[in-house]
Amino acid sequence: MVRTQVRVRYAETDAMGVVYHAHYLVWFEVGRNELMRAWGAPYVDFERRGILVPVTEARVRWLHPARYDDLLEVETRVERLTPARITFGYRISRAEDGRLCCEGTTTHAFLGPGGRPGALPKLAPELWALFRERTGEKE
Repeated sequence: MVRTQVRVRYAETDAMGVVYHAHYLVWFEVGRNELMRAWGAPYVDFERRGILVPVTEARVRWLHPARYDDLLEVETRVERLTPARITFGYRISRAEDGRLCCEGTTTHAFLGPGGRPGALPKLAPELWALFRERTGEKE
C-alpha cells in the first residue's frame, strides 16, 4: 500500500461547496501513479515499451464529503493481478481526522502494440515479475 496526500483546491468544489464527484477518480489516478512509481515501475516505463494500461472498470462509493482546503490521504493498493488485468483499490480520507470520504477500485487491461489485449508476462516479463513480487504472489 502507498499513501499520497492531495489538498482540495477551490476549483475542485461544486456549487454546494463540496468536492465534485469526478475529482475522486483523478485522485485515484494520482495514488495509482505514486504506487507504481514507489514500486519502481512508473507508468511512463510501460508507455516506453508500447504497453498501455487503460481503465476498463471503475467503482466508487462516496461516504462523506470533502471540502475546499481539506488535506486528503489517498491509500492505494493492488487488489488483484492477472496476466491480462490489474485491479487497484483506493481509500480517500481526511488527514485531519481520518474520516473516510470515498473508497473504490479501478480495473485496467494490459494492451500491447496496436492496442491489442496482451498478457503482461509476455509483454514485459520483468515488470510482471516485479508486480508479482510486490503483491506477494509466488510463481
